[in-house]
Amino acid sequence: MLSLDAPELYYLANFRKALAWLDAHHRDLMDDVEHAFVADFPQVPLPAQALLVRLVMRKGVHFRVSKLRYAEIGDIPTAAAPLLELGWLIDCAALSFDELGALLLKDELTAHFASDLPGGNLKKSEVLDHLRELHSEPRSLADWCPQLDERLLSLAIGPLCDRLRLMFFGNLAQDWSEFVLADLGIFRYEQVPITPGSRGFRHRQDVDDYLHLRTCREAFEAGMAVAEVLQQLGDFSSDSAHIGERHQRLLLQLAQHLERAGELDSALALYRDTRAVGSRQRQIRVLERLGQDAKALALAEQVIAAPHNAEEAQLAERARTRLRKRLGLPPVAKAAKLIEDRLDLRLPRAASVELAVAMHLTEPDAPVHYVENTLICGLFGLLCWEAIFAPLPGAFFHPFHTGPVDLHRADFHARRAPLFAACLARLDDGSYIDAIRRTHAEKFGIQSPFVFWELLDTGRLEQALACLPPAHLGAWFRRLLADIRENRAGMPDLIQFWPAEGRYRMIEVKGPGDRLQDNQKRWLAFCAEHGMPVSVCYVEWSD
Repeated sequence: MLSLDAPELYYLANFRKALAWLDAHHRDLMDDVEHAFVADFPQVPLPAQALLVRLVMRKGVHFRVSKLRYAEIGDIPTAAAPLLELGWLIDCAALSFDELGALLLKDELTAHFASDLPGGNLKKSEVLDHLRELHSEPRSLADWCPQLDERLLSLAIGPLCDRLRLMFFGNLAQDWSEFVLADLGIFRYEQVPITPGSRGFRHRQDVDDYLHLRTCREAFEAGMAVAEVLQQLGDFSSDSAHIGERHQRLLLQLAQHLERAGELDSALALYRDTRAVGSRQRQIRVLERLGQDAKALALAEQVIAAPHNAEEAQLAERARTRLRKRLGLPPVAKAAKLIEDRLDLRLPRAASVELAVAMHLTEPDAPVHYVENTLICGLFGLLCWEAIFAPLPGAFFHPFHTGPVDLHRADFHARRAPLFAACLARLDDGSYIDAIRRTHAEKFGIQSPFVFWELLDTGRLEQALACLPPAHLGAWFRRLLADIRENRAGMPDLIQFWPAEGRYRMIEVKGPGDRLQDNQKRWLAFCAEHGMPVSVCYVEWSD
């Protein structure tokens, strides 16, 4: 007798947990059809429940019965019968030719459509290309292939299950396998208290808006013209910060497509309609291409006066320099050029230039580690763990978050300002070392947007705490908080510790022909401003 407690039905137990969670936390977001599904699902026989969840977790919506083999479910037609009666599955779905081609093997295609194919040994893709032009009307599998002794089951509630998954996770990137990974101990998640106000969607319209934006994005990615996508998008607006940000990013993507296609006036108009970070810089470039240098310069001046981030300021200053030159205006005084602490090496050729430099520079009392962006971010994540995982409304709303949903929003720091201030104050009173050690021990292995545990073991952590001054840690952490998306990248590749002396140096490595990127230049300038020891190592291969 099949039991829900059976280990082989782990996926069904997890799915039912999710439905119970949705019923408890998101009941007001569901319509009558969704309520009925949540209520009716536990009432159907266990084999039917298990089969439906298996199909929901598989790719696609059409399944050949002969390919479905699950020992714990047993006879598939028997398990499918209640689902067919409820309309959750159908067995006579009309298939487009592409859907048929995805279900059949090449030999099956050539056998059933032999009279339509030319001679020769064709690849499956070539068979499909040839037959697609001859067959455009959808048909059932029995009509497509009358001689094929096969039954088809098609998932009729895929959109409903996607909507439930969206309500649960707050996105469609995660799927039900998150339960499995957690059950197996592969992923561990911070257990943040979930309150009634901690939800990804406040009301059903938020869910509808999210799905509408997704439909428009998918249409664009499938090749729909920008004008048609905008028409489909309509007069869209949302007072949800999360959904509003997705809307702005879609507009930016559409505008960039128009710009690449040379439709500059349309691109400029759309750039002006979006508040997405980066849109002002693109406006400057489009105005330059349109020959409107004076307007481009005026906008560059506005950006420099109030930039969204350091990258925007850097690009705007470059634009101002070239625009003033073209307009015959005197140049603006430049900031002092960064003077690099340069290190030149000739080394035997290696697969990784960074590791080659690390091995070359390592000394018994001065180890060199390849850390790139992981060390500073990791120390920040350990010191500020409670602020990052604070149970603010809309930040966490299910048990499988690796970090807060609003991590990259402009108000991330502002919403938690007192919490971060308390964490950073530990750098001033010296308690930061014990706090970081404690978090490292208690939270080791738990998913975090900042801490990469495999690169921050206890030995490396202790070296960092012995060598990195709290003033430098504070400066790095505050720069991270100023713009997490942008500033968590571009940090130097290597760090060398002298634990006995309590000092360090960071090393940015450049292989043959490589040069500093903009975000790396910004980090180097920041380090120079704060007196942090950084070298830039240029490598040539000796062979």
